[in-house]
Amino acid sequence: MLRFKKKAKVIDIVITVVAGMFSVGIILYGIAHFGLEEAWPELVLNMFYVACLVMMWLYFFNHLKPQQFNYWCSICVGMTILLRDILFPPPLANFSLHLACLTLSVLLLLLLTFFYARKNWRSYTKRNLWAICVIDMVIAALYNYDIYLEPINEYTDYLLTEIWIRPTITYGLVACFVSESENIK
Repeated sequence: MLRFKKKAKVIDIVITVVAGMFSVGIILYGIAHFGLEEAWPELVLNMFYVACLVMMWLYFFNHLKPQQFNYWCSICVGMTILLRDILFPPPLANFSLHLACLTLSVLLLLLLTFFYARKNWRSYTKRNLWAICVIDMVIAALYNYDIYLEPINEYTDYLLTEIWIRPTITYGLVACFVSESENIK
């Protein structure tokens, strides 16, 4: 029934999905609160986040094959990186922070493409897989730092929540990918 047998792995995935769903719920509440005309980009991003969370649950209960899970989750995470960080980056208070976030986002998109777009994805090391999660967390930390440089307003709490959704989902995805690479050895 469950894909994972180790209790720690099950707890990892369940906490990731619950935290992701809670965060997406907060952002959906923010969209309803601020209005669709002002917050529609967050709705588009949330569609990709929800798709990742649903696929994570399907994978967790053995309803998706590893190749399907890896491919479609990589596409969804890649689309959020492309939309939020590269094509429509948020205005940042400091240009050097903007440049660092943009550079790391391009690197993250390239890592996703390199690691998961190839047929031999199971042969990658844990270190290579965790690099994706670490880079995503560094990007989120830089955005988080930028938010604290700017004056706090009614959007601050929602922005802080939205920034950390993708690293949470990325953590869960990488945990799943690492378990697949462990199963093959």
